[in-house]
This record gives sequence, structure tokens and C-alpha cells, in this order.
Amino acid sequence: MSLKKFSRAGLLALAGAILLGIVLSAPTFHPSYAQAPAAAAAAATPPACDAKTLEKCTPNSGDTAWMLTSMALVLMMTIPGLALFYGGMVRKKNVGDTVMTSFAITCLISILWLLFTYSLAFRAGTPFIGGLDRAGLQGIVSDFATNIGNPNPLAPTIPETVYSMFQLTFAIITAALIAGSFAERMKFSAMLWFIGLWAIFVYSPVAHWVWGPDGIFNSTNDAAWVHVLDFAGGTVVHVNSGTAGLMAALMLGKRKETGPAHNMVLTLIGASLLWVGWFGFNAGSAVSAGMQAGMAMAVTHIATATAGFTWMLVEWMMRGKPTVIGICSGAVAGLVAITPASGFVGPMGAFAIGIAAGIICYWGCTGLKHMFGYDDALDAFGVHALGGASGAILTGVFAVSAYGGTAGLIEGNPGQVVNQLIGVGTVFVYDVVVTLIILKIVDLTIGLRVSEDVERDGLDFALHGEIVQ
Repeated sequence: MSLKKFSRAGLLALAGAILLGIVLSAPTFHPSYAQAPAAAAAAATPPACDAKTLEKCTPNSGDTAWMLTSMALVLMMTIPGLALFYGGMVRKKNVGDTVMTSFAITCLISILWLLFTYSLAFRAGTPFIGGLDRAGLQGIVSDFATNIGNPNPLAPTIPETVYSMFQLTFAIITAALIAGSFAERMKFSAMLWFIGLWAIFVYSPVAHWVWGPDGIFNSTNDAAWVHVLDFAGGTVVHVNSGTAGLMAALMLGKRKETGPAHNMVLTLIGASLLWVGWFGFNAGSAVSAGMQAGMAMAVTHIATATAGFTWMLVEWMMRGKPTVIGICSGAVAGLVAITPASGFVGPMGAFAIGIAAGIICYWGCTGLKHMFGYDDALDAFGVHALGGASGAILTGVFAVSAYGGTAGLIEGNPGQVVNQLIGVGTVFVYDVVVTLIILKIVDLTIGLRVSEDVERDGLDFALHGEIVQ
């Protein structure tokens, strides 16, 4: 009985101490937490953030809401979109490893982004790489009490936290796309080391070249060496990831055995999630809720539908039957090809790009792959590198000055096609060299490929101790 009394007394004493602490600490509360008089609040209203006002300003709530939505849509493209899209196309014994690869890459790239890759890619530094002023995301937090922030000049109307997280989702899906080429045969540990090093030494500098404030290819940088139009990632995301995938496929060699897709319904669901999420990918790249975002959304849908339908017709003519995997691959090819052009072309330009993507990417996944004999397991190179390159080059053809501020070949500016070719070629060459170096280092240290026994029995149980029933 005395124990119970002691416990109750102790609890009462603790509660009293907490209340006393709150009372004593009240004078230390900062005045900014208190509600200011209406007149003082009105007098202290900060200016709105825009391209000219980048310090101690208030973000645009509409743009911020749209970019928060876009960030979520693009993250959905990798998990679960790409995970299901790829997971449905591998054999059943490798489904777990395939979907876990997308999930693990999401975690890994997010950590690297926090530490330094965001700063390297999207902060001012040199024309080739950014600085480290945002390492650890230091200095990125706004003043919540007064709704004042210092936005990134690349996205002047939204908080830098939102812009950083939006661009993070691009870095995530770029790295995850590479896995389509080496599916069903790379060690999980080797994959993590390769992707981590690739994000640092390939993605970060290429993103800075094209989108960084002082990048050598940034079309809005007056001092850029070459003005390359890449609205949402034709070079940075797709040429980059597809090329790295091809290098990985060549280094690893062919799979010992192949088989039909495990579950085409999973692939269809994944492709559908990619299609929906891509509106955040492309329209979100306007970094505002305005007219350019609206046009980007429209042309994205037009190109995707056109490419999917075109691929279906070509496959029907060439192989006698239209397939679910085929129309899904065609739709993704359209999404890829319109990505660099989505902020610069109109509806009919998107229609032409969709037709080109359906034909070129179908050939890349069939004729080209068979011609050279490489094992690009899930056609990351055939769809993403070829689709991204095609879309980037055709951006220089169909760009409309009234939409994106730069005219293309049709409007009398053939030089823009040359600029696009330079951008694509430079990214391709740099990616080939650095990716091969990274792969070779990983192979010499821990090895790239699983053993023949593991490959034969399946990666799921051997590497993760799990199986899909």
C-alpha cells in the first residue's frame, strides 16, 4: 500500500515540476512566437519571392502547392511505378531482388543527396560542378514564424526545401532506371557501390552542366558554352541512365538463361503509374503553376499516347501480334522522348516526337540489340538512351519560341539542332568513360556478378532469403 502511495506522490511531484518549469521558462519565449498587433504585422509584411527578390521573401503558395504535388508524383514513379514495371518483366525467381533494387536505390540516393550531391548539382560553383554550401542541407531552412525564406535562384517562387526534394526524385529515378540493363545478374552489394559512386561522379556533374546556375549547357545561363534545351531530363536523366545501363550490361555479359516476363499485369500497373507520375516530372519542371506547366502536361500526354499506339502498330506488323509489354514499352518511350521537349514544343511537335519515339525505340529494343548482341535485360538503353537522345535532338527541330523562348529548326534556327547534338554527344562520351571506370573498380574489389549457381537458382532466395510465392 505504501508503494502505491509513493508512486502517486512521485507522479504528482513530477507533474508539478513540469508545470513549474513551463512557468519559469515563459519569459524566455522569443517575441516572434507571439501574435503581433495587426498594424505591426502589416508593416512587416515581407516581399514576394521572384527572380529579382531572392532573400527574406515569401514563397508563392500556389507554386509551392503544385511543386509539393509534383514531388510526390515523381517519387511515385520509382516506388512503386518503376519497381512494378521492371518487376513484372523479370522471371519469378528474381522479382524480389528487382523491386528491392528500386527501393534501396531510393534510400541510398536520398542519403547522398542530403550529404552533398544536391549541393554539387544545383548550387553555384564552377561551370562543371557546384559548390558545397548546401552540404548536409545547411542553411536551407526558412523562417517558419514569419514565412520568410531564401529560395534557390533556379526556383525563385518556392522554398528551397521543396525544390531540393523535387530534384531529389529525379536523381532517384535516374539511378533506378540503370538497373533495367543489369537485371537478374548483378550482386546486390555491387549494385549499391556502383549506383552510389555513379550518383556522385556522373549524375551530379551532368545535372550541373545542364541545369546548374552556372552550368556549361544551361540554356538560361548567358555565359554557358552551348545552350542545350533540356526541360525535364532528356540528357540528364535518360541518355545518362541508358548509357550507364549499356556499359553495365557489357561489363557483366549476357545472362545464362532468359525467359518470358513474370507478370505482364505488374508491368502494366507500373507503366500506368509512370504515365501518371510523369505529369509531375515534366509539368513540375516548370517550377510554377502557370501556362508553361499546362502546355508541358498536354504535350506529355499527347506524345505518350502516340508513341504507345505507334509501337503497338509496328509490333503488330512486324510480329503479327500486339503485346501488353510492347504497348507499355512504347508509352514509356513516348514519355522519355517528350521529356526534354515538354517545355519548348506544341501539340503537333509532341505528336511527331511520339511517332518517332515509337519507331526508333522499337528498333532499338529489337533490331539494334540483336545486331550487336548485348543483353540489355529490360531495354534501359533501347528505351531511355535512344528515346532521350531522339527527343533531345527533335527538341531542336520543333521548339517554338512563343512557348519556351527559343526557336527551333522549323522556325529558322538550325543552330539549335547542333547544340542539342553537342549536349547529347558530350553526356554520352563522359558517361561511357566514367561509368566503365566505376564498374571496373567495383569488379576488382568486390566483384560485379553473382555466381552461376545463384543466377541459376534465382537472386531472391540467395541474396535476400525471400521468395515470391
